[in-house]
Amino acid sequence: MINPKVFKAYDIRGIYPTEIDESGYEIIIKAIITFIKKKLKKENLILAIGRDMRLSTPKFFEIAKKVCIELGITGVDIGLTSTPTFYYGSLKYGYDGGFMITASHNPKDYNGVKIVIRDNNRLIKIGSGSGMEKIKILALANKFQVSKTKGKIKSNNYVLEDEVKNAVSHLDLSKIKKFKIVTDTANGMAIIYLNKFFEMVPAEVVRINDKLDGTFPAHEGNPLKFETLKWLQEKVLAEKADFGIAPDADGDRIFFVDEKAQIVRATIITSMLAKEILKNSPGEKIVVDIRSLRNASKVIKSLGGKMKLTKVGHAFISQKLTEVNGFFAGESSGHFFFKETGYAESSVLVLAYFMKILSEENRPLSEIVKDYYISIESGEFNFKLEGKLNGPEVQKKVAEYYQDGKHSWLDGISVEYPNWRFNIRSSNTEPVIRLNVESNSESLTQKKLKELTDKIILLGGTPK
Repeated sequence: MINPKVFKAYDIRGIYPTEIDESGYEIIIKAIITFIKKKLKKENLILAIGRDMRLSTPKFFEIAKKVCIELGITGVDIGLTSTPTFYYGSLKYGYDGGFMITASHNPKDYNGVKIVIRDNNRLIKIGSGSGMEKIKILALANKFQVSKTKGKIKSNNYVLEDEVKNAVSHLDLSKIKKFKIVTDTANGMAIIYLNKFFEMVPAEVVRINDKLDGTFPAHEGNPLKFETLKWLQEKVLAEKADFGIAPDADGDRIFFVDEKAQIVRATIITSMLAKEILKNSPGEKIVVDIRSLRNASKVIKSLGGKMKLTKVGHAFISQKLTEVNGFFAGESSGHFFFKETGYAESSVLVLAYFMKILSEENRPLSEIVKDYYISIESGEFNFKLEGKLNGPEVQKKVAEYYQDGKHSWLDGISVEYPNWRFNIRSSNTEPVIRLNVESNSESLTQKKLKELTDKIILLGGTPK
């Protein structure tokens, strides 16, 4: 069974077994392989297969292997792995692409698949506009030909080590301080690459929620929900650690808290890494998403970099980074992308840069961060639409209130003034609209946040 709504803008994801079950998953994998064969005009594909620790994943993995054999391709099992490690393996070894069995940061009852195709030294993430619509059509038609020749399953056990070695090669280990670090991986996949990273980079690491467990016994693996960071924050204070690390369940997002247990916004990490990159590679293009960009903009422009804007969503950001031949991209939700990893996420590269910056600065993280907070961000606020107006209609009405500002419709409506800006966009994954505000001061941000919230409620939105 397949519920058509599992085909999302960035990946395929649904509740098991009510929205996606074993028979539905088999059809989806057949559709993915058929799509890649047609896209690459190639029958004897070699595709990487990664998988997370969710309870339904072993069943789905067995189905994936069976389909590879039936459709005559080589599936390369890279084992239990994070999504960035899967991306690295799909690129590094010259495979035609691959699929990762995961539901990202969603709760335990979800599962799905992320898909990539390799094009020389880049990865094309399959989402809205890059093939997801075709995969959906193929899956719902459920008509596939079994190959006359049988495929096979191989293994590659070297991906993780190669990925981490590549990240560590950016460091002069003799100059890296031995930090005390707390990690909370929410019983998800990131513990695997963090363990390998800290085998190679000296640190005193205090681990919590570090056993792989698809039931997520401690908390949801979604650090963008800041309430899930409280265990990390408490432990950082108790241990007097230098900082804390919180990746999401499949490891492709990463958040940090400072030594005072204050959350460091992802846009600040973008600014820190952009500065480090532009010091050594001046004039490079840095991609940021439309939600909150004033902090990164200041840093990038002051160092002679070129800032490029993109729609929200990891597939869209990878695509934009590829289009502009950018060096690095940072997303407000904690995804970070690099040219050298095929325009895909790499949390271990983020960590390598991060430790290099902290070692060179030789100041507490809370002090370093102050240098980058030029603009005060509200964070994201969500609204269900229960009135007569849909998301685009609400955006249009709000835009009319702010006609004197500079408008952009890249992703929803963004309106910019000299000392503040906002973005309202429709979610790609939920029936809600999302609001972000940023300005020169906390008081102005709060004032404009309330002003916009009141307008959205008047138009039929309900705070979520």
